Amino acid sequence: MTMTKGEQAEHHEILIIGGGAAGIAVAASLLKRQRGLSVAIIEPADQHYYQAAFTLVGADAFNAEDTVRSEANVMPNNVQWIKARAEKLNPESNTVVLDTTKSLTYDYLVVCPGLVLNWQGIEGLEETIGKNGVCSNYLLQYAEYTRKCLQSLKSGKVLFTQPPMPIKCAGAPQKIMYLAAHSWEKQQRLGDYEIAFYTATPGLFGVSEFVPPLTRYIERYNIDLNLQSNLVAIDGPGKKAVFQQGETKVELDFDVIHVVPPQVAPEFIRNSPCADDSGWLAVDPHTLRSSDYANIFGVGDVINAANAKTAAAVRKQVPVVCENLIAAINGEAFEAGYNGYGACPLTVEHGKVVLAEFGYGGKLLPSFPVDNTKPSRSAWFLKRHMMPFIYWQLMLKGREWLAGTEELSNIKDN
Repeated sequence: MTMTKGEQAEHHEILIIGGGAAGIAVAASLLKRQRGLSVAIIEPADQHYYQAAFTLVGADAFNAEDTVRSEANVMPNNVQWIKARAEKLNPESNTVVLDTTKSLTYDYLVVCPGLVLNWQGIEGLEETIGKNGVCSNYLLQYAEYTRKCLQSLKSGKVLFTQPPMPIKCAGAPQKIMYLAAHSWEKQQRLGDYEIAFYTATPGLFGVSEFVPPLTRYIERYNIDLNLQSNLVAIDGPGKKAVFQQGETKVELDFDVIHVVPPQVAPEFIRNSPCADDSGWLAVDPHTLRSSDYANIFGVGDVINAANAKTAAAVRKQVPVVCENLIAAINGEAFEAGYNGYGACPLTVEHGKVVLAEFGYGGKLLPSFPVDNTKPSRSAWFLKRHMMPFIYWQLMLKGREWLAGTEELSNIKDN
């Protein structure tokens, strides 16, 4: 945007890009800590989704309408909502350019626009997703189609896929597989289905302690596990999927296929000076401040820290960013640190969850004194009933239950 002589860009003390889980929680938490801050959120969407329940929607274990509220409903009081999309970052001039061509300036910027589901990254997927038995729990409308596909299929070949990392909620590609298999098992029809999991990753799960319990479910449900197999093309009408396995391409038939699209950072991040070589927002993994710009912080799926991209990670990152940002405003040293915490409630049965909680380097970080490698009904109750309440009523309102920060010096020493 070229401003005319004398024209000034709209200025904000704290500008937040993104009104999803991270952006709303950061705004609410900042204002809980220090009233009177001038905070604005850039967010184009009218609706706000509780994405952690999409898998349960696809498995017919959660009502779709309970995963969505209006963006206005979750926007904190005393926060200015700028209903637009960020298109360009100019960190040298503390400027964000919007898709309206309007420019905004800031004292501090919090970048949390999430990531982009790259449906175009698999040949033929855009043309067939949501029909021809091709479903995905990564958008609500397709999660509802997942439920219809799995309920209507009486027998046949069902494929579940996982693309290369990083992706949002790395356990989600296999959660729906276990829930579908368990439903068929309960109906004494499991033998009517050929179930296969094709994942681009070298292992079933990235933290070794959780591989044995998951492997037992793979065996129990007679799932054909295929590692280092990446879905590269799909023909919905022809019911064929093509996987890259090393130097070889393998074509397979299917009746239903659950597809997880590859995922990338938003284009305006990838094209900005704030990105790393892979296009993600470069941050210090412990303070979550930009690696290059002292007045920029990152939260959530867009950052390049080596943590799981989950809502649980956001819940732990938010207080770290808020405390460090306020310290920066006041000219104080940072004391709050993030240890890489993330959680993945692996729904291995209807009514049982393996609650994987871990931090940087795969270190186990259980919230409760229990063995999280064992499937439990209490973890299902937490996933199915408590977490939606925690999300809507606590996290998005700046109430940080079980989300306190750790001493930065202790984390770095470890």
